[in-house]
Amino acid sequence: MAITTCVFDAYGTLFDVAGAARFAAAEPGQQALAAIWPQLAEDWRRKQLEYTWLRAITGQHCDFRQVTADGLDWAMEAQGIANPDLRARLMALYDTLPAYPEVPAILKTLKSQGFATAILSNGSPDMLASATTSAGITDQLDAVLSVESVGIFKPSARVYELVGQHFGTAPDQVLFVSSNGWDVCSAAGFGFTTAWVNRAGLPLDRLPAQPAHILSDLNKIPQIAGAA
Repeated sequence: MAITTCVFDAYGTLFDVAGAARFAAAEPGQQALAAIWPQLAEDWRRKQLEYTWLRAITGQHCDFRQVTADGLDWAMEAQGIANPDLRARLMALYDTLPAYPEVPAILKTLKSQGFATAILSNGSPDMLASATTSAGITDQLDAVLSVESVGIFKPSARVYELVGQHFGTAPDQVLFVSSNGWDVCSAAGFGFTTAWVNRAGLPLDRLPAQPAHILSDLNKIPQIAGAA
């Protein structure tokens, strides 16, 4: 069946998750952070994701703001940073992460071509509302779907089922786009047509299902959606 709906992961796909640490490091008085922010950002993201997987496996769900804070606490301690004001600043900046440069134009193009557009994210509704508003893309999205409606993080199939429940689509009518290899492979196994936005040039995850497309950014998404 033809693609009718383009669904995007949020963090790392539409929004630059390193943006919070990068912006904080550029602020006055943050010379120490400026020297280590890339490692802190990497650790923060890695632990954030690990905590979502562990909570999904163990059935100990919490919202994404909590795992984001827990990941940050781990990353700051790993760098020997004990600074409550910096922690608060980094968490505040996470609510207004920058969108990647091509994002607004790509969403506008998809809408002009008649596709439904949506976010499907681990993010909590309030975090996603803040991020989409800050990035100025709210009007280009038909839905912002959060795992909070099912109480489990990706890659649970219950999360991917939210798309069909909302739009009334079959899986093969959906183009799912993510920067996370594990996410896009899991979505492919669910039955979505998938595109992995591999901005970092990482190896492909060794998982049962594989993405249909591998890209370095989002620019070819309208072409892929139209050709599917």
